[in-house]
Amino acid sequence: MNTRSKKEAIKGAFFGAIVGDALCLGSHYEYDAHKIYEAYGRKPIEKYMSPGEMMGGQTHGIGWGERNYHPGKSAGGTTDYGDYNILVLEHLAAISEPPRAFDVAAMIPHWMNRLENGWGSWICTMTKETYGQVKRGISVGALGGISNAMAIRHIAAHGYYESEEELADVARKTMFTHKDLHALGGGEFFARVTHRVIQGEKPTDAIEAVAVQMGGFFETKVAQAIAKFREATNPEAALSKEQFADDLALTSMARLWDIGRSEPIKVGKASPTEGTLPGAVYFILKYADQEDGLKKALQANAMVGGDNASRSIAIGMVLGAYKGVDAIPYEWKEILEQWEYCENLLNKLPLLKS
Repeated sequence: MNTRSKKEAIKGAFFGAIVGDALCLGSHYEYDAHKIYEAYGRKPIEKYMSPGEMMGGQTHGIGWGERNYHPGKSAGGTTDYGDYNILVLEHLAAISEPPRAFDVAAMIPHWMNRLENGWGSWICTMTKETYGQVKRGISVGALGGISNAMAIRHIAAHGYYESEEELADVARKTMFTHKDLHALGGGEFFARVTHRVIQGEKPTDAIEAVAVQMGGFFETKVAQAIAKFREATNPEAALSKEQFADDLALTSMARLWDIGRSEPIKVGKASPTEGTLPGAVYFILKYADQEDGLKKALQANAMVGGDNASRSIAIGMVLGAYKGVDAIPYEWKEILEQWEYCENLLNKLPLLKS
């Protein structure tokens, strides 16, 4: 029986995502799962790594070449996905009560300041484009570019807003650098799922219900993930016997994406929502009810590589909400660079104040 409190669930959602993201720092954008496995001693990752650590200091972001994607970061730090969630936490913690509707315009000065002063992580194309738009005086409602990459940034809002509709709205607004409907819907999907898990629903039930509610693309992608989860956990299926079953599961749920930069890639491990959403759902379903399921899911996701940091936010927030903050291994809590800083900010949010 799950006995964690709502406060423990909210903190679990936030820190589950941030810890999961930090675990991906070393292998973020490395698309060769076999290379990661060999580099990490032929076993699941157990500690935080600096960018490209044990892999020559670089990762192979297909289409963007081999490089250090997070040059200002070290082990225990976060990628840009974690950074964005911490930025939104900072913004919400600074807003006085009572809770009011999320205002992108009010956050933009803080966002600009963070980008201009030692961001340290990869700055995605949409962030660069939106930054330029703000500099040119483009109105807030017209900001963003057409990218189908899922970039969940709203997790702290679960400690600020009580209703599912408010959280769905914040999920979309914090992705103000994106206009693509699938990307925005991916953020909304996991906001709704996480809210329901915080309220006491099981992840499987919440995922299936939200998929039906949102319908179309999202219902199709969830159905794909459920089918792949069943295949990977069926002892009679060939996939379940594969050493790199999780890697094969994600790449098999994808079309080939010829991005015209270098070599093509299967979208299942890349940034587009059509791969990150079912990939994250797959890991959530596979590990939700296992002992140490949060830890195992975050490890397995990191070992697959690709845009594992994007998936880690969704996986960590849902399973962190389900298991509670105490499910995070002590050693990961102790070494995460900004745990104490973030916890102090979380405690300022309306739903987490003592």
